[in-house]
This record gives sequence, C-alpha cells and structure tokens, in this order.
Amino acid sequence: MTFSVESSAFGDGETIPRPFTCEGTDRTPPLAWSDPPQGTRSFALIMDDPDAPNGTFTHWLIYDIPADATGLADQPDGKTLRNDFGRAEYGGPCPPVGHGPHRYVFTLYAVDVPVLRLQGRTRKALERALHAHTLATAQLTGHYERISKT
Repeated sequence: MTFSVESSAFGDGETIPRPFTCEGTDRTPPLAWSDPPQGTRSFALIMDDPDAPNGTFTHWLIYDIPADATGLADQPDGKTLRNDFGRAEYGGPCPPVGHGPHRYVFTLYAVDVPVLRLQGRTRKALERALHAHTLATAQLTGHYERISKT
C-alpha cells in the first residue's frame, strides 16, 4: 500500500463542506492517514490555497505530530505556526466572494525525527526542516467557492 491521507468529510477533488470553512464554524476537518513509511517518527501538515489572488495562501501549519497518530480531529496533537490569517491554528477555506472555486491542498509529511528543530517560526523555517527530514508525502485536495458574503 501507499502512504495516503483522506477525510471522512470530503473525498479528494470534492467540495469541502461548509462547517470546515469561514462560512461555517471553521472547524478542523477530520483527517486520517495510513501506511506511513518505515522509520516515520512524526508527521507534519501544511494546508494551503494555491489559487489565492496574491499567491499561495497558507491556512494551516502543524508539525511534531506524534508518530503513533493516525489522523487529526478538532484538537490535534502537535505544534502550530501562524497561518496567513495571523493565527497559530487551522483557518478554513475563505476565498474572495465571486473569485471562483479554489483548491485547498493538505500535504502530509512523514518525518524521520520526533521533533523538528526550526530556525524561526515561519512556513519557510518549517519547509527547510522538512526538506532535510521528509520520508514521504501524501496529499488530499478539496475545493471551495464563496458565492456570497457572510
């Protein structure tokens, strides 16, 4: 089998349900993964919107997720960094009204160390650490479009 990530709330390429967006309760969607590679000692996850008007928008940065975890729910274990909303937590899909559907990519990293030593508290610092310690990645992509203002 292959390392994979999925959600019970939406399938790959499907619409992310409203409760997991800024128009809903902005809660974390349930994520589950399977078949991490041998040697995995922790996980990290980056969620972003590559279709944002000003370039990729970061919605969630979480790392040092314990190796025995098989998913994330409302209160995930791990350390978080500030997203582009300025919060150190999940920020759900919230594209500009009338901008069309956006893709939201959840990239899960299988990491070969239990604790990533970041040189800074930014996405770039996380990506640098992941570059040296990633065994494999898995992705899940959802879509969302805002039709009206909330």
